[in-house]
Amino acid sequence: MHAYFDNAATTPLDPEVLDAMLPYLSQHYGNPSSLHGPGRQVRSAIEVARKQVAQLINAAPSEVTFTSGGTEADNYAIFGSVRSLGLRHAITSPLEHHAVLHPLQALAKSGETELTYLRHDVQGRLDLGHLDELLAARSRTFVSLMHGNNELGNLNDIEAIGEICAKHDAVFHTDTVQTMGHYRHDVQQLKNHFLVGSAHKFHGPKGVGFLYRRGGVEVEPLIHGGSQERNVRSGTENVYGIVGLAKALEIACRDMAAHQQHVQGLKNRFIEQLRAGIDDVQFNGLSAEADQSLYTVLSVSLPPSPVSEMLLFSLDISKVAASGGSACTSGAQVGSHVLEALGADAARPTVRLSMSKMNTEAEVDYAAEQLVKLYQPVLK
Repeated sequence: MHAYFDNAATTPLDPEVLDAMLPYLSQHYGNPSSLHGPGRQVRSAIEVARKQVAQLINAAPSEVTFTSGGTEADNYAIFGSVRSLGLRHAITSPLEHHAVLHPLQALAKSGETELTYLRHDVQGRLDLGHLDELLAARSRTFVSLMHGNNELGNLNDIEAIGEICAKHDAVFHTDTVQTMGHYRHDVQQLKNHFLVGSAHKFHGPKGVGFLYRRGGVEVEPLIHGGSQERNVRSGTENVYGIVGLAKALEIACRDMAAHQQHVQGLKNRFIEQLRAGIDDVQFNGLSAEADQSLYTVLSVSLPPSPVSEMLLFSLDISKVAASGGSACTSGAQVGSHVLEALGADAARPTVRLSMSKMNTEAEVDYAAEQLVKLYQPVLK
């Protein structure tokens, strides 16, 4: 059996999405910037997709810009806000994805903004009282705090964060890459100025995402060279990717309740079997708390063992695909900056098991069995 549990890195393409994309890979090949019939045909497909995405997050179509993915969308929001809006102070947390941390650190290094890190506890809960204090002490500030943590699975209260930011006239960007397509986002209720999506996190194609930018927030483009995306993002649009993104988000929102129930059941099954099979198994952050974490992510902290160094390789040999942390730094010989920020025991290896609607109970049972097998001979 093969068991794929690295869905926080990327999800399988939904067959319905592929069907929607195929005509734009084979039949409709015009450049959307061209004025002739084939160009207008694909231009229309892009605008239909834009309207569809906007409706699903309760935004105006003009507030949606298609990008190459979540990383570009995050970078656009961050660099654009600091440089165009004259924001000389930024607040984030050390638990953010590198798509947020690295741009903010680059801006701080260049002296374009001062960067402050929000306090958090040992389980990764953000100190929103500290956020209120920081914003009260400074004028216009840029705040970037994610909705769902890609490594721990922790969920942050972006509604409460948005209210605090609104009280202090702060610009609020939230990285919603892990929650887009898995939770409802209504930008008329949220107080955010930016949020993002990446299609391959909700069974769409890789290489395409979007940025929501609240109307009235004018920032300079990140990529120059053309008038595409309403003069916001230059470059010929990834037409079939955009069509696929919109279809994938439509399916995700259509079937969300059923998928949440199914995947949460898989996560609960993993927790039960690992607790029963491995002594001293723990879960990082709030990963095992159903009401405080992503139903798609389980971050497992395992006891120190001789098998630790080759743990992921051993699982791979058993045809179980998992991650040791953030897949975006796979191959780099560095530890997780998130676990380090929590003060996690470096001797305890971490396995991130991330699930999707396409996983089955049989796959959970198989993966749990393989993980338990690695530890039982060692710990007995």
